[in-house]
Amino acid sequence: MIFKRYLSWKNILPNCIKPQVPSSGKKVHPSKRSPSQRLSLSDISHFGSPLSLNDLSNSLISLHVFTLKELELVTHKFSKSNFLGEGGFGPVYKGFIDDNLRPGLKAQSVAVKVLDLDGTQGHKEWLAEVILLGQLKHPHLVNLIGYCYEDEHRLLVYEYMERGSLENQLFKRYGPPLPWLTRLKIAVGTAKGLAFLHEEEKPVIYRDFKTSNILLDSAYKAKVSDFGLATDGPAEEETHVTTCVMGTEGYAAPEYVSTGHLTTMSDVFSFGVVLLELLTGRRSVDKTRPSREKNLVEWARPLLKDPHKLHGIMDPRLEGQYSTEGARKAAALAYQCLSSHPKSRPTMRNVVKGLQPLLHLTDIPIGPFVYIAPTQENKEPTVQKIEEIYEKQFDEVKMEKKEDKSRIPRRKGRKHRRRVKPSRSRAMYSDTDLYRTLGSSLYSPKH
Repeated sequence: MIFKRYLSWKNILPNCIKPQVPSSGKKVHPSKRSPSQRLSLSDISHFGSPLSLNDLSNSLISLHVFTLKELELVTHKFSKSNFLGEGGFGPVYKGFIDDNLRPGLKAQSVAVKVLDLDGTQGHKEWLAEVILLGQLKHPHLVNLIGYCYEDEHRLLVYEYMERGSLENQLFKRYGPPLPWLTRLKIAVGTAKGLAFLHEEEKPVIYRDFKTSNILLDSAYKAKVSDFGLATDGPAEEETHVTTCVMGTEGYAAPEYVSTGHLTTMSDVFSFGVVLLELLTGRRSVDKTRPSREKNLVEWARPLLKDPHKLHGIMDPRLEGQYSTEGARKAAALAYQCLSSHPKSRPTMRNVVKGLQPLLHLTDIPIGPFVYIAPTQENKEPTVQKIEEIYEKQFDEVKMEKKEDKSRIPRRKGRKHRRRVKPSRSRAMYSDTDLYRTLGSSLYSPKH
């Protein structure tokens, strides 16, 4: 039943395989763990059964335990005006915590996820989020502030991410596209987040890495979110974890889909898909495209190693405003991540090492481009300043053309074709303008 609820593409996958339980090693009750040990999902003997509030609060001391009444106050009783969206877990609402809500909790905007009891996820996924994000803290993992566990109600309280998901920013139909360096910054940030999970003493396999699970703050700093499907990695003596196939069509590694065998290399494949989406501006699966182009990996991977064909698959909305060397190296890295052989894929740490230097390449052509820079208090947005410069330049050119026309006498009997006016459907400005205003540090992840 879990398998059917999670994947609409279940008809192409094998039957659900029961998780393997290592023969050696006893499961540890939360109260019997060493204080230095991290509580992992396998530490809970009956994972699907309710966990006592005492066990949770004692193990996850960094989290705030909210009451339902407090969260109703924060979200104005989950009003429609605060509704942000809805996923498999349930609806998400924006809220604001003020200084008076409880001691030690700073005033801040938050996102509150409410478990839909009739949705595709349940107590197990809620518990996975609480246990993992309650202990794992990293600049590129979304910050879980607290939770609510009251009667049948299950809620999660996160930091609010102003730009929403990468999916919405990358594939939006209107507005400016994400610039090249911003895309690289997002790729580097999320790679660091996955590397952190994989390098834990008890490795964590994320299992559902995709653009909709990557959130962006006002400065486009990327953070991995939604840990409902995350699971413990294999023990030292094991090569893989065998589990039910869950995830999203177009992102899951082929060996995981066919056998249920899950390793950290499964996440590397999914990262390669997202990197390919950042390069091409296309979705992993797009059924509106011609049959051979519907699956992005199948269509684009053979072209990634050919520098003569690479330009043809790059996102046309970039209008050539990207580093040729950076695109070539990022494409080569995506090619490795998308290998059908797990052992041929790089580790996420090596992915970080391969991507980070690309942020500092300077062979980006100067030309029209769009970037939405974060605003600051009492300051005019950088975007607005740059846009006004281009507006002024455009008007000056237009006036000069009018003056030139008035000086040139028309010839009698000669037909004049109507000139098409330059399109002004969107504002355009370059990365260079942003460097001058904000400095190159805007694109360099600090962590």
